[in-house]
Amino acid sequence: MLAVVIGLEKYNMIIIKLIGGLGNQMFQYSLGRCLSEKLNCDLKLDINSYSNQCGLTPRNYELGVFKIKECFADVEEINHLKNKKRSFFQKLFGIKKIYYFSENSFSFDNEVLNLTENAYLEGYWQSEKYFKRIEKILKTEFVLKNEMPKSNKEFLEQIKCTNSVSLHVRRGDYISDPIINEVHGVCGLGYYRKAVNYIAEKVDNPHFFVFSDDKEWVKNNLLTKFPTIFVNCNHNDSGHLDMMLISNCKHHICANSSFSWWGAWLGKNDNKIVIAPQKWFNNCNRETKDLIPNSWIKL
Repeated sequence: MLAVVIGLEKYNMIIIKLIGGLGNQMFQYSLGRCLSEKLNCDLKLDINSYSNQCGLTPRNYELGVFKIKECFADVEEINHLKNKKRSFFQKLFGIKKIYYFSENSFSFDNEVLNLTENAYLEGYWQSEKYFKRIEKILKTEFVLKNEMPKSNKEFLEQIKCTNSVSLHVRRGDYISDPIINEVHGVCGLGYYRKAVNYIAEKVDNPHFFVFSDDKEWVKNNLLTKFPTIFVNCNHNDSGHLDMMLISNCKHHICANSSFSWWGAWLGKNDNKIVIAPQKWFNNCNRETKDLIPNSWIKL
């Protein structure tokens, strides 16, 4: 028994549970990375949710395309760190506390940043306040491991040589899945018209680069009087390439989506204008004040 208890001392880590698509995974990783940096401990990823999906839009682990600190938690580590209380033997031998920390609401919770020991974290953590202090680290890690395909480089050249503005339209499961549609809804054409006009007042000769999971719909419905390019080189399974193209645009118009949130946040232009929808969820009871960075414009 003593050997088993002493063996628990090897746990000196943060485990973050990954759920959702690429944007959600990036939020979760970023909090875990911030805590591991602060506590000088290992960060491990729990990706078990992707092997047991039911009643959800199918998702896959996607962070492997980036130059992140990629290390996966095993079952033993997950089970130990999800214990909520210290056992008698842990107390007796002075072994570190083991925490299970679950996100209580959509608002920023500073308490999670005050953790001092091992922890298993579960939630969405959608606020830059959870990881702003390591912004420079994240921007060196959320870069592609592999070179962009030639088809993407052609768009990248156009993005870099114009006053490029990314415009993201999220439809897909926001339209097709009744449950997701009830939660999120979609940004209407009125929002995009206001955002385009706002940019046009601030940016000389803007060129809009449109990214969407419903390319046919945006071509037929999203019309502007400005130069507009519909980016069509990637499919749903290569969304990370779209995100990297978005991040190279000089300004951004986001959908109510963590995907375009990250594309804009990673944007390299120090003087970027970022526009985000005032209404992020259909359910107005969800507090989103911590989701949108203070420097972004809400419309």
